[in-house]
Amino acid sequence: MPQQSLRSPPRHNRPYFPYLCGVKPTPSEKKNIRHLNLSELEKYFEAIGEKKFRVRQVREWLWQKHAHSFDDMTNLSKELRTRLTENFSLPALRVDATQYSADGTIKSRFRTTEGHLVEGVLIPTDERKTACVSSQIGCSLSCKFCATGYMERRRNLDFDEIYDEVVLINQQSERVYEKKLSNIVFMGMGEPLLNYKNVLAAIERITSPEGLAMSPRRITVSTAGVAKMIRQLGDDKVKFKLALSLHAANDQKRNEIMPINETNHIKALVEALNHFYQQTGNEITFEYILFKNFNDSRQDADELVKIYRQVPADLVNIIEYNPIEQALFAKPDEDTIHQFMQHLEKNRVNARLRRSRGKDIDAACGQLANKE
Repeated sequence: MPQQSLRSPPRHNRPYFPYLCGVKPTPSEKKNIRHLNLSELEKYFEAIGEKKFRVRQVREWLWQKHAHSFDDMTNLSKELRTRLTENFSLPALRVDATQYSADGTIKSRFRTTEGHLVEGVLIPTDERKTACVSSQIGCSLSCKFCATGYMERRRNLDFDEIYDEVVLINQQSERVYEKKLSNIVFMGMGEPLLNYKNVLAAIERITSPEGLAMSPRRITVSTAGVAKMIRQLGDDKVKFKLALSLHAANDQKRNEIMPINETNHIKALVEALNHFYQQTGNEITFEYILFKNFNDSRQDADELVKIYRQVPADLVNIIEYNPIEQALFAKPDEDTIHQFMQHLEKNRVNARLRRSRGKDIDAACGQLANKE
C-alpha cells in the first residue's frame, strides 16, 4: 500500500488542517477562518486541546467585534493567536477611497485582499440610514443604462465580504451621523440572484444575533429578473423584501435595454413573483427608471399599470435617470414625469417618485463603476 502523503487529507471525518498534520500550510492552503461553520471550528479547537469557550470568543471577534487580524483578539493567549495565524487566513475588505456628496451621501470604494475594487453607498435621510451594497465585482448582465453593466464581471463577492461592506458602511453611519444603519438594499454592483448562496449567507449573518442582529424586514434584495431564482427565494421562505428592476413594461422594449429579458420575459417574471409572494407574503416593489422618449409615454404607463395589477406589489418606485458616459439616454422633463406619475395615481397604483442621491459623486442609481 502506498504511503499516504502528509499533504493529503487524513481519512476521518474531521476537517483537514495541514498544521495538525505536522505541515505548515502555505498562504494558499490557509483556509479563511470565517468560512468554517460552528461544527468545524469546534472540531479544530478540540483537536488542538483548547476549551470550548474559545470558539465563542473567536466567533465574537470575527462577527461582532469585526477583528481584521488574529492579533486583535486580545483575550486569547499569544500562543493561540500565533497558532491561528499559522493555520488560517482572515481576509477582509478595506476602504480604498471615500467620496462625500453635497446631499450627505457617502460613496466608498472597497478593496479586496487580492486587489479587486467594489463600491457601496451610505444614503442618509432624516428617517433612515440605508446601505446600498454590492454582490459582485462587476456584472455580467450588460443593462444598457447602467455603468456597472459595461464592466467585466470579475467574480462573486464571498458572503463575508458582503458582510464587511455592511459593517464598514455602518461604521461610517455611526461616525458621521451618530446613528446605526436602519436599512440595507442590495442595489449596488452585480446581480444578487446570480450570487445566490453568498447573498443569502451574508443576510443570515447580518440578521443573526451573533452578527449585526438586523431585522430581515429592513433588507431589500433587488434583481434584474432571474425568474428561476425568484421562485427559489419563495421555496427557501426568505424573510427579506424583493424588488424587481422592471424599467420597461413590454418585452420588446425591455429586451432593448436589459438583455436578460430575452431568457426571463415579463410573463415568466410575473409568475415567479406571484410564487414568491404565495410562499413568503413578503413585500414586492417594482423599480422603473424613466427614459426620455423611450418608456415615459401614456401607453408605457398603461402597460405598467397592467403588470402592477398582475402582481401583489406594494409599491412602484419611479426613478430619475442618472446619466452615464457610455449611454445616450436622457431624463424626461419635469412635466412628463408629473404626467406619468398622475396617470399611475389615477389608476390606483401606489407609486413614489424617487429622487436620486449622490449624483455629484457618481453614487446614484446605475452610476457605480469604480471611477477614480
